Amino acid sequence: MKEVLPKELDTHSQQGEITGDVLPFARSYQLEALDKAIRENTIVYLETGSGKTLIAIMLLRSYAHHLRKPSPFIAVFLVPQVVLVSQQAEVVKMHTDLKVGTYWGDMGVDYWDGATWKQETEKHEVLVMTPVILLNCLRHSFFKLNMIKVLIMDECHHARGKHPYACIMTEFYHHQLKCGISDLPRIFGMTASPIKSKVGSSDSSWSENVRKLMTLMHSKVYTCSEAVITEFMPTSTPIFKFYRDSGIQFVLFEELESKLKMLKEQHELTLQSSDFTKSVAESAQKRITKIFCALMFCLDELGVWLALKAGEFLSSNEFDSFSWGHSGDKVVKNFILAVVHTLKSYFQCDPQWSIGDNVDSDVEMGLLTSKVFCLIDSLLEYRTLIDMRCIIFVERIITAVVLQDLLNTLLPKYSSWKIKFIAGHNFGLQNQSRRKQNEIVEEFRMGLVNIIVATSILEEGLDVQSCNLVIRFDPSPTVCSFIQSRGRARMRNSDYILIVKSGDSVTRSRLEKYLASADIMRKESLHHSSLPCDPFEGEEYDKESYRVASTGAIANLSSSISLIYLYCSRLPADGYFKPTPRWDRETNTLYLPKSCPLQPIRVEGEKKLLKNIACLEACKQLHKIGALTDYLVPDIFIEEAEMEEFGNEPYDENQPAYVPFGLVNCVSNSTHTTYHCYLMELSQNFSYDISVQDIFLATRIELDPEIGCTQFDMGFDRGSLSVKLIYKGTIDLSPDLVLLCKKFQVTLLRILIDNSMNNLAMGLDKCCLEGGVEIDYLLLPAIGKGEKSLVDWLTIIAVNPSNIMCEYHPLRTKSGIVCTCRLQDALVFTSHGDRIHFYITTGTTELDGNSPMKLRDGGVTTYKKYYKQKHHVQLRYEDQKLIKARHKFPVKNYIHGYKQGREGEASKAFVELPPELCSIVMSPIKDSIIYTFSFIPSIMHRLESLLGAFNLKKMHLDHCAQNEIPTIKVLEAITATSCKEAFHYESLETLGDSFLKYAVSQQLFSTYQNIHEGLLSIKRKKIISNAALCKLGCRSGLPGFIQNEPFDPHTWTVPGDKSKGFKLKELVSGGKKIYVMGERKLNRKIIADVVEALIGAFLSSGGEKAALLFMDWVGIKVSFNKISYERQFDIQPEKQVHVSHLESQLKYSFNDRTLLVEALTHGSYMLPEIPRCYQRLEFLGDSVLDYLITWHLYNKYPGMSPGQLTDMRSASVNNDCYAWCAINHGLHKHVLHASQELHKHIAVTLVNFDKLSSSSTFGYGSETSLPKVLGDIIESLAGAILVDSGYNMEVVWQSIKPLLEPLVTPETLKLHPVRELNELCQKRSYNIIQEDVSRKDGVTRFKMEVEADGVIHQHEYIGSALQGTAKKIVCKEILNSLKKVRGPL
Repeated sequence: MKEVLPKELDTHSQQGEITGDVLPFARSYQLEALDKAIRENTIVYLETGSGKTLIAIMLLRSYAHHLRKPSPFIAVFLVPQVVLVSQQAEVVKMHTDLKVGTYWGDMGVDYWDGATWKQETEKHEVLVMTPVILLNCLRHSFFKLNMIKVLIMDECHHARGKHPYACIMTEFYHHQLKCGISDLPRIFGMTASPIKSKVGSSDSSWSENVRKLMTLMHSKVYTCSEAVITEFMPTSTPIFKFYRDSGIQFVLFEELESKLKMLKEQHELTLQSSDFTKSVAESAQKRITKIFCALMFCLDELGVWLALKAGEFLSSNEFDSFSWGHSGDKVVKNFILAVVHTLKSYFQCDPQWSIGDNVDSDVEMGLLTSKVFCLIDSLLEYRTLIDMRCIIFVERIITAVVLQDLLNTLLPKYSSWKIKFIAGHNFGLQNQSRRKQNEIVEEFRMGLVNIIVATSILEEGLDVQSCNLVIRFDPSPTVCSFIQSRGRARMRNSDYILIVKSGDSVTRSRLEKYLASADIMRKESLHHSSLPCDPFEGEEYDKESYRVASTGAIANLSSSISLIYLYCSRLPADGYFKPTPRWDRETNTLYLPKSCPLQPIRVEGEKKLLKNIACLEACKQLHKIGALTDYLVPDIFIEEAEMEEFGNEPYDENQPAYVPFGLVNCVSNSTHTTYHCYLMELSQNFSYDISVQDIFLATRIELDPEIGCTQFDMGFDRGSLSVKLIYKGTIDLSPDLVLLCKKFQVTLLRILIDNSMNNLAMGLDKCCLEGGVEIDYLLLPAIGKGEKSLVDWLTIIAVNPSNIMCEYHPLRTKSGIVCTCRLQDALVFTSHGDRIHFYITTGTTELDGNSPMKLRDGGVTTYKKYYKQKHHVQLRYEDQKLIKARHKFPVKNYIHGYKQGREGEASKAFVELPPELCSIVMSPIKDSIIYTFSFIPSIMHRLESLLGAFNLKKMHLDHCAQNEIPTIKVLEAITATSCKEAFHYESLETLGDSFLKYAVSQQLFSTYQNIHEGLLSIKRKKIISNAALCKLGCRSGLPGFIQNEPFDPHTWTVPGDKSKGFKLKELVSGGKKIYVMGERKLNRKIIADVVEALIGAFLSSGGEKAALLFMDWVGIKVSFNKISYERQFDIQPEKQVHVSHLESQLKYSFNDRTLLVEALTHGSYMLPEIPRCYQRLEFLGDSVLDYLITWHLYNKYPGMSPGQLTDMRSASVNNDCYAWCAINHGLHKHVLHASQELHKHIAVTLVNFDKLSSSSTFGYGSETSLPKVLGDIIESLAGAILVDSGYNMEVVWQSIKPLLEPLVTPETLKLHPVRELNELCQKRSYNIIQEDVSRKDGVTRFKMEVEADGVIHQHEYIGSALQGTAKKIVCKEILNSLKKVRGPL
């Protein structure tokens, strides 16, 4: 590369001048640094607390016009620790108006895709993050380097080796620089020490380290003299404190070491002799060793008292890393308790004694070491200091913990100082949250805490109040650590104490060198900044890479291993196996998990890079087969992102309600209108004093024979009512007659439904032959039966009673003087105050207003007095004969199929009315006609529903003419449970769901033969999820046909009535006119359920072909074309499994016996000769068994309720049930696996197997968590047989059914305890007041409390069962408790 002058660092020469945007309170050296940073890449090397971040802020302000949206450019602010992300982001927000985004690993950014990052860069102008996030984004090409205008690296001294800072520069910045690309970000680094590592004694080593950083960062160092800094901030005085390392008494140490070693060996032996799995035992042993080493360190470095405190801390309840349960954790805790007991034996029993009463004596006895004494002595020298702020830096976390204990015990004797400790976020001993750390720092700032004992986390990271004392209890390991810890002492006259062992000349010399390092590094930095940057020479890791041309994503030797681990982490796993790559050093071969389609990869080359080379080759192959996308992320990331985006798509719950187009027409303006007449023959299957009469239904359009000849039953108060339609031909009506008929039906139905006259006048006024589209059909009373049935025009004319004149037997009514005969059969109303009552009259009585009237309380009065006292009405014509009448009949929902309670006997329904209070509405009209019309809303609702179902069927038949299905099946499929009718879609939905799952599963299995089960499951979910099915249902126009609300006669639209202002909206869907009347709310699940129910309807009526045709119409493209299953399986099955025995048990002989081996191979069985495990076959078998069992139950028990089918399916299709069957037939013996956990779980299950009969509980009664693997192999065997038999499901059923027997029946069905308790609580309004669950280190705790009628029933489970089983056990016990108290439930 051509050597250029210092201007080489100006990568923004083409963008025009950048003007410095300075802050008014900036110091002179900060302005100098900003000027330099604007002109060239810069590393600002200034002491801690000198305001480096402020320079970065001013640089961002200077570039702000390049960053403000809608600019595509961003600035990235990198910080090495998560705790710094929010801290630095807040500073940027405070001093700029730029939009700031914050990012760290726990946010799940590792699994974000390019689209998500695009959204972030479009929203934000400054992105604050940890460097590994940016590195991954660049490698995956989610970010391009040229998008970044400014790249700020906080604590940039970390840029060395394979640190993400270094990788960003080597893999991207220098790569593009070498390619001649000038559009690179401005680099701005910040550090308190450009050297991180230990350095040699010569100046050349300092010089070399500074130059390496500058070359890697492609930047010049800006710094200034100590004198300039001192003008603005004080520096601390270094003080050496020496202690003589007498240690604790050698004899005492040797004695304690021997005792602790013996305890360690005893407890390790306990682990080996106990029935622990290998992984549990190894984990516990590692913890014992770690704790032993920590205690021995404390014993040697700190003394016996602090070793005891360490032991007590580890065994305390606050020690949250372990859950002391039934696993190896108990052995670990017993070890710690034994150690504590041993150490306590070396202390005085005097309760008055306390550590520090006599420090010299404590040191002499070995309770404290001379190093600890030196610390105490150093602190006490400052006891008179007002407003003490001190940090004590230690190397180990356990040291910080126990020194806090010691100082809080000892120092109150001399001062009021408060002491706390801060250690790393996840340091393995105690999980101190970042929030807790920030709280301690804030207390320190406010003076509530005076001394913090801290690890290196306070060297850089948390923004800590300036101190007047910093003590290095343990010497700084690096010059950077030294400078950063010293930088915390920034108060005026502050001290920096270095505790060093007397005679340790090496450490003293190193620390003295560190003291002089600032001047040396400043001198070297200034020297190198005057020279051009050296060309960067990449390492071996950077030379070989794989780049995707379409996106620019890159994998190299440095990133290949982590990328392969990322890929494997997203492969299917279970509780016994976590898929990871396996590297064989002997053969230089990379083995990937069996769910990965790649063959083992063997490589040659430089030994130290072999694993990297093999992983890079695996990345290439995975990309070529599509397992890694063009962004080099696992394909499952994209599928999951699409799935999440799909599920988050907006959905409007307000969906149209269709009106059947057979009942809709334009108002006719011609001289006559033709109607098609259907006689509704009504048969009452009960005895009553009134009989129903037939009704004519007259429609403008001839109905399809399936609807025009339909018949159905409805539940009724006293029995059932049968409805049968018979086509009677056509009738021509003049406009006047049409208007008369509409007026008749509107008047009668509105009165029956509303029991009011308020809307009647408006409805009649508008009941005219207006133009436009309306619900247009007539309901006309009939006289005669069968072939002799005619329209009862006399009754229809009764809607105009004022037109009927008579001169004989006059009666005075509110309607005027009328003949007595007009009240023989009439519909009248009375009004008393605001209330209106409707009655059906049957003639006059011999009573008048002065006749005696019996009251309900047994008293007697006259009718005249009664009306006066009760209704404040004075009868004027008290001599007139009273009219005998009965209340009008109520209109109810009669379509639910249930018998309703009686409303009272007919004899009690009659009343006597004074004629003068009556207004005649219709006359003459028989009570039987009015009685019959009270059923009309329910009858017509059923017909409208059938017509809607028929219209939906017709829409489908227009595309698939051969796919015939009974309309009643369609109606069942579109009727939700919430309608509370005699039928609903639950059974069909259960059936359709199982078939859909199978059809899609076999299609995906055959089509994608190289992708793993996890990806297959996501692809299936994308097709069959509620969101997907809802979307397809909406596209097909299904929502408008769905019935999801109980029928309410009061909201039913009376044909011809326009009083409520209903207007139909005309739509065109699938080439058909559709009429919409209003909207109702439909959630996604209902629409999805209806799609599945319709699949079930076509399946049950026309078989699989019919179901597939409907699925195709709705948009689910699935075929049952047979595709051969190709895979590489070069094995001899007989050497892996007992083929003949298994075939005998399965009653099936395999054509390809390798399928049997695959079906029995667990993912943990990593032997290379079997390249696949059972997961793909399990995916297929799960769906086929679900479908076969559901189909079997649906057909064998056709009379059962929909809820029963769902319950029986749940009882039959579950992993516990399958697992019991596997054990019952000995299939657990043939599973190929290498998991000790699985082996133990199977052994425990076998012990409990004889205690419980699976035939009576179907797995529900098990009080241990059954191994899921055993259930999986039943499914994988079903999948293997299905594939081997050419997808012959009958063969699968005949083979697997005997394994599952006895199958559940309605008689043997038992509800799952969890569901039984939930339903009981809902039914009886019991309250589940507590439900706590936790699981740690193999121990589950589940507690539940249920309040039933004021009594608390509770149970707690603690054991090894998984959460689902634990909950089942707890629910079962609470149910038993309820039964004891309350009897059978």
